[in-house]
Parts: sequence; C-alpha cells; structure tokens
Amino acid sequence: MDFASIAGLLLAIGAILGGQALEGGHIGSIAQPTAALIVVGGTIGAVAVSFPGHALKAAIAATKTVFKPHHVDYGAVAQQLIGFATQARQNGIIAIEKSVAELSDPFLKKALNLAVDGTDGKAIRSTMELDLAREEEEAEAPAKVYEAAGGFAPTVGILGAVLGLIHVMENLSDPSKLGSGIAVAFVATVYGVGLANLFVLPMASKLKMRAAEHARLRELMIEGVVAIVDGENPRLIKEKLAALSGQAMDGEGGDKAVKKAA
Repeated sequence: MDFASIAGLLLAIGAILGGQALEGGHIGSIAQPTAALIVVGGTIGAVAVSFPGHALKAAIAATKTVFKPHHVDYGAVAQQLIGFATQARQNGIIAIEKSVAELSDPFLKKALNLAVDGTDGKAIRSTMELDLAREEEEAEAPAKVYEAAGGFAPTVGILGAVLGLIHVMENLSDPSKLGSGIAVAFVATVYGVGLANLFVLPMASKLKMRAAEHARLRELMIEGVVAIVDGENPRLIKEKLAALSGQAMDGEGGDKAVKKAA
C-alpha cells in the first residue's frame, strides 16, 4: 500500500473533524446522509454525462492504483539498453534478436524489433512516438475524469445547500427550527468542497504524475533504441540515458546488462 496517500487522506479528514470538535461542534452535525446523497450522486451523474463508458471504467480501475506503491526504475531500463547497445556494437544489430524476443515490455520489444528489422532511427522514432501519444492519452483519461469530478462536486454542494434553504424557508413559521435547518443546509457545501479537495482532485494529480513518469520512461526507451540504430558509442548512450533517467549508472551495472543481453 502507498502509505503516503492513505496517511494524507486520513490526516486531512482527521484535521477537519478535529477542528470541528475543538470549536465545540459535534461530529454528528455534519453527518447528513441526504447531503451526501445529493453531492455524491449528483457528481457521479454529471461525470457520467461528460465521459464515455470506457473512460469511466478506466477511472474506476485507476482508483485502487492510487493507494498502491508505484516506482519507475529508469536505471534498470537504461542499463538494459546499454547492454543491447554494447552487444549490437560488438556483434551487429541482428545479434540482439534472441534477447529481444524474451522481453516482457511490448513497447520496448516493438522498438527493438523495428531496429533488428533494419528500420532507420527516424522511422523508429516517429512510429514509437505515435504509440507513446496513444499511451499518454489512455493514461491521462482517468485523471481527466477525476478533475471533472473535482469541478462538479462543489457546485453540486451549493445546489444541495440551496435545496436545504428552500426547505428552511418552508418552515419559517417555526423559528426554533431555523438555526438547525440552515446548518444542515450548508453541510452539502462542506461535502462538495471536501470531496473535491480532499479526494478527487488529489487523485487526479497523482494519476497525472504517474502518467508523466510512464511517458518519460517511454521517451528513454525511444532515445536508447534510436541511439543503438545510429551506431552510437555505448559510453555516449550511457551518458545520454543517465541524463534522461536522472540516475547514475556505474560500469558494473553496464557489464551485467551486457551479460544478460548476451
């Protein structure tokens, strides 16, 4: 589990409820099922109208990933590419064909297969950038859904507050109910703002960040494969990929990658 995400959510909710208690308020005063129904139901309905079914399914599936650990190992991929570069420089590009067939990453496998087939670097770059653009669009779709929900939720909360005030106005003949009625009416606003700023917008930010990390990894793969096809020195490729990955790579790691590729 991603403890930072869980701890952050619990801290935010705890701070708000704690502040409510310190001010002398009661937790029960903001526990209003009707307001929750209006805000959550209204937000989900607005989002459902705004996006196609496949985008909604992707967003639901992405929800659990926010609370799971996530690490992109740029260095490992860079070392793998350096190994392929060394082997190709020593024995020719065809020599890596067997090792490429064993790769599990379809993106890197496709790029290297194009290289083995004799495709020039420019064509490989343009082809793989099209694949990258498609992957980026798919990866960012769930974030867009949650960003939209973050925009709808506060507005639906205001709608809930107005509905509550209408109910209060209908009971003006009983002044004893006005205070509690107005308080209940504004709970919907609290729910709308809270849902947006404590849950859906932070989720959208994390999903966008992870999509950017994934795209950066793909860009590293493209640069590495194009460099291999162009016959660049493995040492130069190592420095280029180290700059792209932001991770230093020692000679021992490169040697291990060469042995693995061989």
